[in-house]
Amino acid sequence: MGAIVVVPLLFLGVFFVWPVGALIRRAFDVSDGAGLGALLARTDAWGLLGFTLAQAAGSTVVALLVAAPIVWLVAVAAPRWSTALMVLVTVPFVLPTVVVGMAFRALLGRGGPLAGLGWDGSVWSILAAHAFLNVAVIVRVVGSVWRTMDPRAEQAARTLGATPWRAFRTVVLPRLAAPVLASSALVFLFCASSFGVVLILGNGRWQTLETAIYTQAIGYFDIPAAVALSMVQIVLVVIVVGAARVLTPRTEAVAARSAVPTPLAGLRAVGAAGATVWAVVLLVGPLAVVALRSVRPTSGGSVTDLDSWTLSGYRSLTESVNGETPLQTLQYSAISALWATVLAMTVGLLGALALARSRGAVATVGAGLALLPLGVSAVTVGFGYLVVLASLPAEVAAWPGVVPAVQALIAAPIVIRIIAPALAAVPTSLRHAAASLGASPWRVWRTVDLPLIWRSLGVATAFAFIIALGEFGATGFVARPGTTTLPVLIGSALNRPGADSLATAMACSMLLIAATAVVVVIMESLRGVEGSEF
Repeated sequence: MGAIVVVPLLFLGVFFVWPVGALIRRAFDVSDGAGLGALLARTDAWGLLGFTLAQAAGSTVVALLVAAPIVWLVAVAAPRWSTALMVLVTVPFVLPTVVVGMAFRALLGRGGPLAGLGWDGSVWSILAAHAFLNVAVIVRVVGSVWRTMDPRAEQAARTLGATPWRAFRTVVLPRLAAPVLASSALVFLFCASSFGVVLILGNGRWQTLETAIYTQAIGYFDIPAAVALSMVQIVLVVIVVGAARVLTPRTEAVAARSAVPTPLAGLRAVGAAGATVWAVVLLVGPLAVVALRSVRPTSGGSVTDLDSWTLSGYRSLTESVNGETPLQTLQYSAISALWATVLAMTVGLLGALALARSRGAVATVGAGLALLPLGVSAVTVGFGYLVVLASLPAEVAAWPGVVPAVQALIAAPIVIRIIAPALAAVPTSLRHAAASLGASPWRVWRTVDLPLIWRSLGVATAFAFIIALGEFGATGFVARPGTTTLPVLIGSALNRPGADSLATAMACSMLLIAATAVVVVIMESLRGVEGSEF
């Protein structure tokens, strides 16, 4: 048990507590001649905090509303359609947020298909983009639980004369309360620490704590103000993570069942068709806009104008930008993501094993610690790395392992949340039976646990890879020439004016979307545990 706990704690200490601790120390040491209170007042920290909480709450409500039909469809559809839906909802979640921000700007901005809504530059555009990103969280958590729910209680209620609505309200809905609360807490956490979406769609008018930290640190190089805002962000995340652990009951994982799907007929078939159209429009529409803008970067005008169509974005994939082509950057991104996956899986598996063997307060504290790196904003973590690396020799800052380590830190909490429920679903009696027959702890794990959780290990591996591949917020702070990842390159291209730069950014985004889709398809083909915490 000791060895299992030491590695995750050591990783957390070196790659999370150290940079975040450096930020806290900087907050007290460097105050620009003013106290922390004066810095918070100067940066309008409480106003930023209010907007951060309000937009996160609004985004969570919108995500729940737009996810509801898809959750129901996942629960009632045949397995192959359910798998296809899982692929469809998961791709947006693992896309770089900067890509999603650009997709919604193209969708809602001047010349976009939904420009008539007047949402460009408004809070509604942020809420819509957050809902698009986080629908996967609700569908995966709630839909999986609903799909594996024992239908006999609902059938008994119908036999006793209850209407379909009453059977749903009195039997099904109460059993979905826990996963709805758990997924809502996660969505709120993700939206409270959102970066790329607010940065692009906020257009400087709307700012959260996350974007204000970036603006103060990179835009104005006002380090004391950025550090002060980071402190508020960290306290906010700690409170939200603690509240989430207390308020949301723990969901239970069960082994996948080979349930026979009920044929859809009548109103259910009509509802399924409508939900399918809703899912396709909602989830494919923004991606289609990215694909369109990759070959038609200019907005407005007639689509029949042949001069507005170009393949310059795709041709630029082989052209050098600061000494590297986008394809070479993609190659480095893949290698870096592979190393990050190895690191995240090692730390995540050991962390999940430690949580599975913990009980009571130790388990609660451990679960909170495991979630912290996911909740504390990537920008805050990256800013902490910037502070730490500035105090170290240049050779350390340029070490190629820095980028994979940062990416692994962001991916490891997801790995834990996938593997831990699978370990909890392994019958304890099987372990006890093997141990009573003389099997060592390693042999018990290899012959009992591993055959039952290998699918979850595969899913976690795929998730870690695509999260590392698309990580942007923290990587942007530590990337150096030669260690630039594709999301960072996309962010740089978007900051350059001109249609050609936009076309390059969109073409690179299509590369990421394609790579992500392939990995998600592999992941869903492996998925065998339903009702996991994620």
